[in-house]
Amino acid sequence: MTPPAFEDHCDTIVTQTERLTAQVRGAGLSAPVPTCPGWTLGQLLRHVGGDHRWAEEIVRTRAAGPVGNDLVDAPRADPSADTSTLLPWLTEGAARLSATLRSAGPDVLAWNPSADRPAPVRFWARRMAYETAVHRADAALTTGTPFTLDARLAADAVEEWLEFSTFPEAYAPHPDLPDLLGPGRTVRFEAPGAGTWHVDLTGERPVLRAASGAPAATARGPVTDLLLYFYRRPAPAVVTGGDTALLDLWRTRAGFWLEAP
Repeated sequence: MTPPAFEDHCDTIVTQTERLTAQVRGAGLSAPVPTCPGWTLGQLLRHVGGDHRWAEEIVRTRAAGPVGNDLVDAPRADPSADTSTLLPWLTEGAARLSATLRSAGPDVLAWNPSADRPAPVRFWARRMAYETAVHRADAALTTGTPFTLDARLAADAVEEWLEFSTFPEAYAPHPDLPDLLGPGRTVRFEAPGAGTWHVDLTGERPVLRAASGAPAATARGPVTDLLLYFYRRPAPAVVTGGDTALLDLWRTRAGFWLEAP
């Protein structure tokens, strides 16, 4: 399966936002979002739009360090807002981000939270594509509408998560959590027709490698459901086996970067 390119991610930001707005059109913005406790649908939409504007500013200004993101981390409910104003605001922000990314090109450098120095802005195209897609799943659950995602995009989003799971924050000793690394600790994720991923936790850091041998734990299901499982969203089609406590610990540690729902 050929992974999406930079241009695909730029397109996805726009198309996923368009699908998001279609899913919530006519819905009440005060509806609670089950997968984002404490947030209403209006706050979820403001969070997504805030994400897009935050990333757009970082790329446009070639930011060398963090940029304020209050609208991202703590989106306020606006009692005067309705979908007739909020949805155009969302689509405009997505289009602006996509255009700014395309204008910059994938290799221009700017700050991102995953690097200790400015890095290629292709990070932001990929990150915002899947940020938007996962929050579209949240909106779909809230409004009772179907959620589907192209398998090629879902597989790439799974691999993005797996890459984050190798960062030191995901495995270094933590005072409030059991150690993740240890003898015999391997996990395998299987998405028939889309991919198989093996995470070796037996060394000094997690290593992604081709599957080999019997893992300590497995999770198997359609690739979109596997992605939702990683994000701790409902994924009833995913079947787990073996050391499920290890799977839960890995998901918790790998999700260190989810500072907002």
